[in-house]
Parts: sequence; C-alpha cells; structure tokens
Amino acid sequence: MSQANKASPDKRMRAEYDLRGGVRGKYYERYRQGTNIVVLEPDIAAVFPDSAAVNQALRLLIRVAREQVAEAISSARPTSV
Repeated sequence: MSQANKASPDKRMRAEYDLRGGVRGKYYERYRQGTNIVVLEPDIAAVFPDSAAVNQALRLLIRVAREQVAEAISSARPTSV
C-alpha cells in the first residue's frame, strides 16, 4: 500500500466502532424490495390501527373505482339497434 492510500491517524475508525460482529448483507433483500413510506395525517391515522387496515381500505377503494370506470365505459357505448 502506498503512503497516499494509508489513512491518517485522525481518519481512522475509533475502537468503539467495532464491526467484527456485523453481518454482511443483513438487510440487502429488504432494501432491494424497496420501501414506500406514507405519512398519514393524525385524523386519518386515528381511524386505521395498522398498515393492514390501510391496505384493506385502499384495496376496497380501488375496487369501487374500477367498478365505476367499468360502468361509465359500458353506459357510454352506443347501443346497437
């Protein structure tokens, strides 16, 4: 190793930063899957006890919205005589 690559004494890791017990790649899969963090307003958060309740409500909303779009499309089609 050349002199330029050696860390100066003030840039070395401190003894209390001992990483010997660390596990390489511990959170790799979770990081790879990605994350969506959504912050709810307090009045909305009070209605939903956990993320499962939020997901259930959103799935219901999606289903209702899709049904409304399907109805609008079918009612807009010209009827054959």
